[in-house]
Amino acid sequence: MKQKDRYLNLLSLQYQNRFAVYTKLINLSAILNMPKGTEHFISDIHGEYEAFLHIINNGSGVIKEKVKLIFKDFSKKEVDDFCSLIYYPKEVLSVQEKACKDKLDLSFYKNTIDKLIVLINFLSSKYSRTKVRKLMDVDFAFIIDELMHAKSDEHNSRHQYHQHILKSIIQSGCADDFIIALCALVKRLSVDKLHVLGDIFDRGLNPDKCMDLLMQCHDLDMQWGNHDVLWMGACCGSPICAVNILCNNLRYHNFKMLENGYGISLRKLAIFAHNTYQDEDHFPAVEKAIAVICVKLIGQLVKRHPEYHMEDRLVLDKLNLDKGTVILFDGKEYELKTRDLVTIDKTDPYKLTGEEQDVVDDLVSSFTGSVRLKEHIEFLYSKGTMYKCFNGNLLYHGCIPLDSNGQFEKIECDGKWLSAQEYLDYCDQKVRKAYHQRDLAHLDFLWYMWTGDKSPLSGRKMKLFERMFLKDPATYDEPRNPYYDYYRNKDTCCMILKAFNLDPNKGHIINGHTPILVKDGQSPIGAEGKLLVIDGGFCKAYQAKTGIAGYTLIYSSHELQLKAHTPFVGVKAAIYNNADIGDIHILDVEKFEKRQMVKDTDKGKEIKQLINDLKDLLELYKKGVLVEKQSTSEDSDFS
Repeated sequence: MKQKDRYLNLLSLQYQNRFAVYTKLINLSAILNMPKGTEHFISDIHGEYEAFLHIINNGSGVIKEKVKLIFKDFSKKEVDDFCSLIYYPKEVLSVQEKACKDKLDLSFYKNTIDKLIVLINFLSSKYSRTKVRKLMDVDFAFIIDELMHAKSDEHNSRHQYHQHILKSIIQSGCADDFIIALCALVKRLSVDKLHVLGDIFDRGLNPDKCMDLLMQCHDLDMQWGNHDVLWMGACCGSPICAVNILCNNLRYHNFKMLENGYGISLRKLAIFAHNTYQDEDHFPAVEKAIAVICVKLIGQLVKRHPEYHMEDRLVLDKLNLDKGTVILFDGKEYELKTRDLVTIDKTDPYKLTGEEQDVVDDLVSSFTGSVRLKEHIEFLYSKGTMYKCFNGNLLYHGCIPLDSNGQFEKIECDGKWLSAQEYLDYCDQKVRKAYHQRDLAHLDFLWYMWTGDKSPLSGRKMKLFERMFLKDPATYDEPRNPYYDYYRNKDTCCMILKAFNLDPNKGHIINGHTPILVKDGQSPIGAEGKLLVIDGGFCKAYQAKTGIAGYTLIYSSHELQLKAHTPFVGVKAAIYNNADIGDIHILDVEKFEKRQMVKDTDKGKEIKQLINDLKDLLELYKKGVLVEKQSTSEDSDFS
């Protein structure tokens, strides 16, 4: 049997007669001519949970825009009150009930539910009815669907029917839960698909809560960032990744998250540091202890992998602790911040002491044994990729490695020379093998993805030793891959898009990783609109540099638009004072001459292929080649 015939036989199990095929063809043809759903792109969340939660809740400001559009007679306060209810329904309802010192009156519930249904009907106009039903809370789906499709009739009986539904909701005591379900549906309808371009972890206080929130999103994909892959490595059992995470967390003073969020104990490290090192004003003992261990493990890794060309990271054998100096790869001598480096053996400087090895083993055990971290990392693996081509755009976190001439860097990978898409595919496979095989070579590769100058997730040489141990700030400069010298050039971006089989005339590169210093005049739009760098400083640690608090790229059926956000003052202020994230400025990247429909998208291509296959199946039924059966279940639409 030919492969096509085998496929059509399988398809006939789902569409068991010509009438099922007719229904599906009509359904799919209609969907093709609906507007494409709105995509949102964000990057570099870095554990800033409250700001990220608010962006998810307010649809990057889209919900407030729609409320203003629909309810034109609302005052500013009415708009703000209604939007705050949508963003945080459970909390706002609780506050309002306390203020009333009793249950809210019937008119409040009726008016609120009526307004939410009006908003939902507006937002759902670009989706099929089946898709909208899929987005509803299952416990209230029937009731919501009935209220959404209320229609007047000659005797007004339909209107009375819906009024009785509302009255029953309120009298039964489930009005709060029903409003919460309606608000959730508003959020899902506002954003059809979410793209997260990496770096969920590190710096901010709650990457664990950010991951919990992402796991609740109805439709998303993620492109791994270099901070993410470090956590992936630690969860898979990489000692160097686990230790490097500790260095990062101690540096950003958010190490409590490790214990509170993931149950990773630092007790053994703290005891070892206290017993071994001195606390210095500029260099606490615990930071010193983990930094020394990290530099030792880096040295061991570099010696295992000469193909990484990271010999400049071999620094411990060039220490002169008597003078308090070190000679770096450039041949110059630099002064150390401290001489209190008692665990470094001059004869074998990269060897861990027995106590250091115990600390490392304890950390690895904590990371690999964390159930919650395992759930989050498995989700990262299931939803994440090294890059993604979607609706004509190319999404990735870091870079496409280039050489000094701006051409694709050819990198030796297991005896083959790879570049561009082939190289990123190779990296993707290696990252996945690390999860399944957990051998040292693949775990080491995850660390290289964190910091390598030819890593598509990083593209720069990080100077951990220099930043931790040297006084001279000039040594902190981290050389970057030539990609960052060329990526704002239109020809370079077109070259990259072509290499990924995308149309350079229509597509865009959507990039994270590198914060845009808006206050210094930098623009997120480069290469004559072909490049969109959307790291705007979600992380508070970057906001003083960027001058904004993050970007959202919004790709609707009408336009491609970048929003730069103001800093978020907190969930409490949003609930009690209607505080919201505002837009510092909105950049129109591209307005489409013709509204984009589902048929213009990747999903549209899939639907067209399915339509062709269904037509072939229909012919087999008509010719009697396949026996028709009676339908046994209701079919659902493609979306």
